[in-house]
Amino acid sequence: VFFALVAYAIIQETRAQMHWRGLVAKGDVDAIRQLLVGEIERWRSDRVPRDVPALLWHGVQTVEIIAVSATGARVNCNAEGEYALVNGQRAETSSPLAEGMKTTKKLADMLLYDIPNLRLDHVQIDVYTSFRDEGGHASARCILSALVRRGDVEDLDWEATPATEFAEIVGARFVDDGLGALRAPEPLPWSD
Repeated sequence: VFFALVAYAIIQETRAQMHWRGLVAKGDVDAIRQLLVGEIERWRSDRVPRDVPALLWHGVQTVEIIAVSATGARVNCNAEGEYALVNGQRAETSSPLAEGMKTTKKLADMLLYDIPNLRLDHVQIDVYTSFRDEGGHASARCILSALVRRGDVEDLDWEATPATEFAEIVGARFVDDGLGALRAPEPLPWSD
């Protein structure tokens, strides 16, 4: 009886997986969105993985779906700078742009390769951070926009490639004046 129950559970799970794969193969955008939403919700509730910095994982957990097509998805997320005590003073040790590049690389890897039953051809990741105006009011503006195509990163050594090099490889749009001042470029246009 036990083996029969286990066999039944395995058959049911296999049928469910085949069902999702069939919907994705047909280009069912609703099914693709459901798979994305389910996985992103799991990321939000997961603990920080051992080999992932907490600030990077926080950026992953802020991801939101903006658009979905039969072959790709557009998401956005947040990135904030990292601060530490340096010579008795709080100092920025990593800028929002640097953290955004790390988050973009991690999200691209997860969205392209870690979602069961889904194989997207491309993902667009727009990274936002807080800007304050002269009156002190905060607003979120894009600091980095990247369109990552599977064909451009298939042979990439994800562990060895620095985030800045990854941003160059995928042609990410950002403004870096070399002085650390943040600028807000226009996000890349979305195309299915």
